[in-house]
Amino acid sequence: MAMVWRIILLLHLGYSGAELYQRGINESYTEQEERLLSLLLRLQQEEYYDTLLVYGEECPFHSLSRSLEIPAVMVSLGGTNYDWNFGSLTLILSCGFSAEREENHRTLMKLQLNRRIIHLQKDINVESVCNYYAKKEQYNIAVVREDFKNSQVIYACRFFQDPNFAEISSSKRHPIYIENFQNMNKRPIKTMADVLAPRSMPYVDKNTGELKLMGYVANLISNFAQRLNATLQFEVLKNETNFQHILEKVRSDQLDLGITMHAALQKTPLDTASYPFMVTTYCLMLQIPAKLPYNKVYEMIVDPLVLGIILLLFCILSVLLIYGRNRSWQDLSLANVLLNDVSLRGLLGQSFPFPLNSNRHLKLVFIILCFASVLMTTMYDAYLQSFFTNPPSGPHVHTYKDLGRFNQKLAITAIEVKTLKNINNSHFHEVKQDDIVVFDDWQELIRLRDNFNLNYSFIVTGDRWSSYAEQQKIFQKPLFYLSNDLCFTRMAFFSIPLRRYLPYRHLFEDHILRQNEFGLVGYWQAHSFFDMVRLGITPLEDLSHPKPFEKSIIMEDVSRILQFYLAGMVMSILCFLLELAVAKWSSWRGKRM
Repeated sequence: MAMVWRIILLLHLGYSGAELYQRGINESYTEQEERLLSLLLRLQQEEYYDTLLVYGEECPFHSLSRSLEIPAVMVSLGGTNYDWNFGSLTLILSCGFSAEREENHRTLMKLQLNRRIIHLQKDINVESVCNYYAKKEQYNIAVVREDFKNSQVIYACRFFQDPNFAEISSSKRHPIYIENFQNMNKRPIKTMADVLAPRSMPYVDKNTGELKLMGYVANLISNFAQRLNATLQFEVLKNETNFQHILEKVRSDQLDLGITMHAALQKTPLDTASYPFMVTTYCLMLQIPAKLPYNKVYEMIVDPLVLGIILLLFCILSVLLIYGRNRSWQDLSLANVLLNDVSLRGLLGQSFPFPLNSNRHLKLVFIILCFASVLMTTMYDAYLQSFFTNPPSGPHVHTYKDLGRFNQKLAITAIEVKTLKNINNSHFHEVKQDDIVVFDDWQELIRLRDNFNLNYSFIVTGDRWSSYAEQQKIFQKPLFYLSNDLCFTRMAFFSIPLRRYLPYRHLFEDHILRQNEFGLVGYWQAHSFFDMVRLGITPLEDLSHPKPFEKSIIMEDVSRILQFYLAGMVMSILCFLLELAVAKWSSWRGKRM
């Protein structure tokens, strides 16, 4: 029993000692770091963070991180060797402006926009600290000095004003972190345009004499520069330069963004690609088959199934006429059925002898015969006149193998061939190599496609086809159509190339979403053809080169009818000669008997 009381007494003394020790720590903490703790709690209320990342050796931030009930990561060496996989709601604390020495580019990208608090010594200039982080393209920076508990002053970096920081009292509720890029004060945005109509089309402003851009991609970038109060410093891609040159300059950080688009088909790293600007198709632009010649129209209107039904109806009416005349099957024979003069002329809409005193059954057959003749002649006359007015087109391409069968060559650039092979596109492998013409000069192919060259078929995106379709409305007859059955991909994601550490990437992606949501991108695309005409890029003329209109039917147009007529006459003569031969043979045989 005495032993139990001793254990209870020792536990009580240990608990009291720990309580006194903790109370001393709290008192010490209240004196030295209460201001910093209140600052961290204030920042958590303004914008919630769930992780602390502390760079550098021992400073007040280390002890504060133990007091807050959130996870904290200590990086005393100033950098990590792994990809940052924590949430984006991270507050970064640095024990000195050079304590953060992160080199992992994935971690730098993920933490580029996060808020930072820098703990400084008294003798370090705040302006130099802001310039240091500006070179690293990290802009959400706040600085506190060692005497923060007495001065209660927070230095917040403001990068587009002079001086480049602001002094904020912790007792006032002024915002510490702001969106610095809402107003860039005419700072330049470096870019390059691919001058590929209708994405970006250069022109000279008549009022100012400045070189400007027009097009649905150029308008997107221009509006973004106006939104940030920045200037658009652009250069134009040279004629002999491949448009991949823009992507290379963006990846090497020579440009902020490119006034062009690149597809997800190219497996471009997402570090240098924006949120998808548009989702479109990537299909074949095929030639519309030529109209059938007029001499083949007669074959088109005679469908084999309908012709079979007409012959069956002819035989039925012949049998009914034979039976209805005498109400007996005495005259029924194969010759009387197949060569029934009344039924034949009746179905062709011609007059035929009507027997006197015909019975009711025969009259009913004649009514059916007249109704069938009116129906058939009206139907074929309507078909004939319609097809002569607008003859139907020939057979269309339905598979990739049909390209060779219809002598259509697919024009494609070497870049596209390389891309489709790299992604192992299954549809592209279905096209025979003999049906492909590869162009090393992509601009030459664009010129051929813009001129609707009928020697080739082309590949086109859905957004570009919309302007082609609009242009063909002024043609007397369209030359190309977009095949929705032959597509290398139906969902091509096109993005704007961006520099890897672009600090206002989030604003640009928000701008893309808003422009699409407001319908401006669709409006620009719908007016692309008219913009191209206004700038003189596309002529407002009929490129279909229609043939002169024939005012009358020529002999060639009825050549098939004449052939059918000649074949019928030959068959009739042969039948007549056969009848004479049979009659003569029967007479000769009767004399011998």
